[in-house]
Amino acid sequence: MDFALIQGNGVEALPQFLTSLAIGLLIGLERERNPSAKAGLRTFALVAVFGTLAALLSDKLGTPWMLVAGLIAVAGMIVAAYINSPTEENDPGTTTVIALLLCYGLGAMIWFGLAKLAVMIAIGITALLYFKPELRGISQRLQRRDLVAVLQFSVLTFIILPILPNQNYGPYNAFNPHQAWLMVVLISGLSLTGYTALQMVGTRYGAPLLGVFGGLASSTATTLIYSKHGKSNQAMQSLAASVIVIASMVVLVRLFVVSSVLAYGSLPALIPLFAGGLFAGLIVALYNWRKMDRATELFIPETSNPAELHAAIGFGLLYVVVLLFTAWMADVAGSQGLYAVAFASGLTDVDAIVLSSLRLLNLGQLSEQQAVIAIAIGFLSNLVFKFGMVIAIGGWGLARQVAVGFAAISLGVLAGLLAL
Repeated sequence: MDFALIQGNGVEALPQFLTSLAIGLLIGLERERNPSAKAGLRTFALVAVFGTLAALLSDKLGTPWMLVAGLIAVAGMIVAAYINSPTEENDPGTTTVIALLLCYGLGAMIWFGLAKLAVMIAIGITALLYFKPELRGISQRLQRRDLVAVLQFSVLTFIILPILPNQNYGPYNAFNPHQAWLMVVLISGLSLTGYTALQMVGTRYGAPLLGVFGGLASSTATTLIYSKHGKSNQAMQSLAASVIVIASMVVLVRLFVVSSVLAYGSLPALIPLFAGGLFAGLIVALYNWRKMDRATELFIPETSNPAELHAAIGFGLLYVVVLLFTAWMADVAGSQGLYAVAFASGLTDVDAIVLSSLRLLNLGQLSEQQAVIAIAIGFLSNLVFKFGMVIAIGGWGLARQVAVGFAAISLGVLAGLLAL
C-alpha cells in the first residue's frame, strides 16, 4: 500500500471538513429538539465529518470499501441504539436513522466536489424534518380527489409528454405535439396549484387568499360562484366583488408566469401591461376590502380537477385550433384578423390565445408588438365575458361594484399597452 498517496493534503482539505461540520450541525440542531431521537447535535456533526474522512481515505487508497464500511458502521450504530434502548413513545426511529445515513452521504459528497449540492440537500432535509407537524396536517387534509389530481398531473407530465414527438407539423409549421402538450402541462400545473391550495386553505384566511387561489385555479369558476352568492345575499356584495376582482387580477400573474417560461425576451414589453392592470386593480380591491364586513361567510369556488385527462385533452385541442387559426388569420388578414381571433378566443379561454401568440412569436410569425396587443385584447375580452356573467347571474347591484375593479384593471392594461 502506497501511504505516500495520503500525504500532502494537509490544511487544503480543511474547507471540506468545515462544510461537513456545518451540515451536520444544521441537521443535528433540528434532531436535538426531538426527545425521542437517539442522535443529536454532536452525533450528526461527527457523522458528517466521518463521511468526509471516509470519502478522503477511499479516494486516496483507491478503493470504495472504506466508504462502504463507514456507511455500514454508522447504520449499525444507530440501529443498535434504538434496539438496546427503545424510546418511551415506542418510536422506531426510522426518520433519525435515515437522516443520519444521509448526513454521512452528504459528508462524502463534499469530499468529491459536490459541496454546493450537499448544502442545498442538507437545508432541504432540515426543513423536511422541522415541518413534520405541518406536513402531517397537510396529508390529513388532502382528500381522495386531491391525490387523484396529483396523480393525473403526473401522468400528463411524466408519461404522456416524453413520448410525444418534438417536431413541427401542419400549416405554418405551427403544430408541435410536444410543445402543445407542454402548454397543457404548464396551464394544468398552474391551475392545479390554485386548486390544491383552495382545498387545503379553504376559507380560513379570508377573501384575499380565496381570490388569489381561485384565480389560479379558475377565475371564471370563482366569478360564477361569487356572482351567485352576491345576488342571494346583499350583505356580502362587497366581499363577492373583492374576490371576483382579485381572481381576475391573478390572471395577469398567471400570464406573467407563462410569458416568463415561453418567451422571456418579450417580458420588457409585457411587464407594463401586467403591472398596470395589477396596480390599478389592487387599489380598488383594497378599497372594497376596507368597506366589506369581515364576518361575512366565505364560499370555496367549486372547480373541477384541472389535471383530469379529458380536461387536459380539451384544452390541448382548443390550444391547437386557436394556434392554427391565429397563424392563418395573421397570414391572410394581417393584424386585424389576428386581433379578431384574440377577442373571440379570449371570451372563453384567455390562456389559449396567450400561448398561441407566444408560440407564433417564437416562430417569428408574429412581431413582438402584435403578440403583446393580441394578449391584451384576449385578456380584456375575457374581462368582458366575466362581467357579462356577473350581470346575468349576480345582478346590477353586484355588477356596479365589480365594474369599478374591472374598469381599473382594463385602464391599467391599456395604459401599459400605450407605453409600448
